Amino acid sequence: MPKAAIFDLDGTLLDSVDLHALAWHDAMVRFGHDVSFEQARGQIGKGGDKLIPVFLSAEQQQDHGKELEEWRGKRFKAEYLPLVRPFSAVPDLLRRVRDAGVRIAIASSAKQDELDKYLEIACITDLVDVTTCSDDVEQSKPAPDIFEVVLEKLKIDGGDAVAIGDTPYDAAAAGKAKVATIGVLCGGFTEGALRQAGCAEIYPGPATMFARFQNSLLAR
Repeated sequence: MPKAAIFDLDGTLLDSVDLHALAWHDAMVRFGHDVSFEQARGQIGKGGDKLIPVFLSAEQQQDHGKELEEWRGKRFKAEYLPLVRPFSAVPDLLRRVRDAGVRIAIASSAKQDELDKYLEIACITDLVDVTTCSDDVEQSKPAPDIFEVVLEKLKIDGGDAVAIGDTPYDAAAAGKAKVATIGVLCGGFTEGALRQAGCAEIYPGPATMFARFQNSLLAR
């Protein structure tokens, strides 16, 4: 059995991907960039350091990239954060993981203040042993930094952990840290995209993982 399960938050435990996409879309339009909701949604799972360069030139990033990201953060907290809800059976799944003797970590591209609020929304604050967010690393997913920091905090090797995420960026980042990944479809990416990125198993969401726990990578 693995020694730790490393969970993503947005789109994995929380139904928040569309809300983040809306906030990024709003910010891009506000600063004069023709970026659709669908285009923004396809990049959710990355931190701002990886998302913004997809849509802004180096000159634009230097001119107003930081201001755009700050505006996005304020917009999300004011308009969309109150709408975030957890997927079904999230606390049940994490309790099942803990009952199996597996430690629980969170590896999220969110900022620290957002992460703390997310744990409250999901009702899992007391179930998590270690957290890492974009504030702790130089580069967000799909760079492996977040997973490397989590493994260091847990004092284990990548082969002793399993990551759970909803995006190809989660799987790519975990793979670079030698961590196997379970993919979930509730974030909106296709099974094909998750498999191609390296996911070893795919489930519809946390509730199915909970129901099939004994047959998952988390239990063997």
